[in-house]
Amino acid sequence: MAQLSLAIPKRWQPATVWLLYGVGLVPAAWTFYLGATDQLGADPVKTFELFLGIWTIRFLIATLAVSPARELFGWNYLRYRRALGLLTFYYALMHFTVYMVLDQAMDINAVINDVLKRPFIMFGMAGLAMLAPLAATSNNFSIRRLGKNWIWLHRLVYIIAACGALHFALSTKILDLEQYIYVGLIIALILYRSWRPIGRSRKKSQGRTRDRAVASAS
Repeated sequence: MAQLSLAIPKRWQPATVWLLYGVGLVPAAWTFYLGATDQLGADPVKTFELFLGIWTIRFLIATLAVSPARELFGWNYLRYRRALGLLTFYYALMHFTVYMVLDQAMDINAVINDVLKRPFIMFGMAGLAMLAPLAATSNNFSIRRLGKNWIWLHRLVYIIAACGALHFALSTKILDLEQYIYVGLIIALILYRSWRPIGRSRKKSQGRTRDRAVASAS
């Protein structure tokens, strides 16, 4: 497949990572400002909560798309995957905080009753619980300390993505176009991750077959 180069010069890359953090948090800051100035409509808490949830999904999709983009199109943005993953966690945590503090006023009984009425909330909470250790170990020290276990731990991101998709899809009775698109992208990215080892195994097998054929012919 033809590859389109979208490489960023190395000398700019460290600065662009920090720029990504700054730009990534702008939507949350701006919407908080709109809420604080009474510009989020009749139910600003619900609007803000939904907005943070949608941006969680967007950053999650962007995080999952980094490896396929490199393998399929040659777009190497691995340097930004950690920032995208941490932004996913920050938005998920803000989404949960708004729900607990502003929506439910830290009333645990109200939260339990809400979860019983709307079980999709459990998928969101489970996703956040699994996302927390990934965020805590998204640093070079943890990579060195955990070794191969770090790779296994961070594969939880695909289970987190499934929880996020279920939470997002079940949060409304009727899915809108945006939900179909985001859930579809998450499913496609999970399927791609599942297929990738099979594809690599087939390529290796085909390579060994060609090598044997060449050896037999010589």
